[in-house]
Amino acid sequence: MQPALIFDIETVPDIAAARRVFGFEDLSDEDVYQAINLKRRIESGGEFQKHFLHKVVAISAVLKTDQMLKIWSVGDVDSDEKVIIERFFEGIERFQPTLVTWNGGGFDLPVLHYRALLHGITARTYWDMGDFNRERKWNNYISRYQFAHLDLMDVMAGYQPRAVAKLDEIALLLGLPGKMGLSGADVLDQYRAGDIKAIRDYCELDVINTYLVYLRFQLMRGWLTPVQYQIACDELAQSLNNPNQSHWQAYNQAWLNK
Repeated sequence: MQPALIFDIETVPDIAAARRVFGFEDLSDEDVYQAINLKRRIESGGEFQKHFLHKVVAISAVLKTDQMLKIWSVGDVDSDEKVIIERFFEGIERFQPTLVTWNGGGFDLPVLHYRALLHGITARTYWDMGDFNRERKWNNYISRYQFAHLDLMDVMAGYQPRAVAKLDEIALLLGLPGKMGLSGADVLDQYRAGDIKAIRDYCELDVINTYLVYLRFQLMRGWLTPVQYQIACDELAQSLNNPNQSHWQAYNQAWLNK
């Protein structure tokens, strides 16, 4: 079985980049933050910034291969953005996995594209569309309708924007715990407080939800039998029962009690 890398990112507004892009050199960080929020509200009616102004503060993942199941956040708590993104793309280079996301095509990957561009990060296998490996022409990470990157939200909606759903909603629909602890709106406050671990923990729970939705998707499309699906769920439950990871244990307990 080809390895699968299920991942999610957490971001905050990049104040330094906004200062350069919009010429806010004379403003404080807080004034830049307020200015870009006002600018964005005028442009779009909301404060969600354009992709290139999102600074990556966490990437969490589940890696499933024939030999292992691993759950982790890339880098260390004090790793800077460049290191985190470099290690993410190094993992793709090493394992050449199927990438699995929820709205990764709409958010996570475009953000990573811009931020890798900013930091000068090489990701040859990721960007290969048949130039280095001819097989990548038909199975690459960039093309929307190829499953080298499986955006579960996009696929389940039949590529129809009106049919999309939030990960939390689908997790709850399937009897999973859904989001626990923080929400996306809390990430900036935790970042400002210096609590990167809380952000990484939250991100890990999101990828656990995504992985379980992915397993159900693989069952639905016939790539897992019911027995294989249950084995995969049991393997995850065993991994989550880790005394060193209290947030995993809390998720596991909530999952078992559903």
